[in-house]
Amino acid sequence: MIQEPQALIAIVEDDEEILRLVSSLLSQEGYAVEAAENGAALDAVLSRTRPDLIILDLMLPGEDGLSICRRLRANNGSIPILMLTAKGDPIDRVVGLELGADDYLTKPFNPRELVARVRAILRRARGMTEPEANRRYTFADFVIDLDARTLFTTAGEPVPLTTAEFDLLACFVQRPRRVLSREQLLDWTRGRNADPFDRAIDMTISRLRKKIDAAAPGTNLISTVRNNGYLFVASVKQLSS
Repeated sequence: MIQEPQALIAIVEDDEEILRLVSSLLSQEGYAVEAAENGAALDAVLSRTRPDLIILDLMLPGEDGLSICRRLRANNGSIPILMLTAKGDPIDRVVGLELGADDYLTKPFNPRELVARVRAILRRARGMTEPEANRRYTFADFVIDLDARTLFTTAGEPVPLTTAEFDLLACFVQRPRRVLSREQLLDWTRGRNADPFDRAIDMTISRLRKKIDAAAPGTNLISTVRNNGYLFVASVKQLSS
């Protein structure tokens, strides 16, 4: 039984057979589905509803998936994106992650893996974690609420983050001043089935650094520890209820 039966998923895919198969698969799993064959059709979907997740093929006629991903992040920053990529296109995967995609899956893919990735992304996006008392913290010039999944500057300005960016920051905030390896971060944010050679963590850290620096220039909160991983250098304090 899935945990997000009412979730709405938009699928952007120009291959009619794949679109039909993925739509049918997700519908059988209890998800509501909106199908779109290109960027214009996706825009029509977004004009009337807000999906909980967008499954985006990169190889599309006209406006390609990378361009659509860039536009989505500029205009609909927090909607999670799962990219579908051809098996031989590692460069496109890297660029897609740099542009803000939350995860990717290569074609041909196992249907069960697709469903597992969808469930994992939706759980992360909705903050489905064990409830804890008061998970609000302050560090440097920021305040983060792990349950509300929000990040603000101490001046009250919101800092919009993608699902993957927020998950990564949450890992650091809960483990400050500890060197965390890429494998640990992959495990905590994407699950134990993540590819150990996956570069998603590096791409996400790069994006997260840029957003934090834009909100509070010069903070330099995440350090690279060569051959070991990453270190969150800020002092973190839990806020009282």
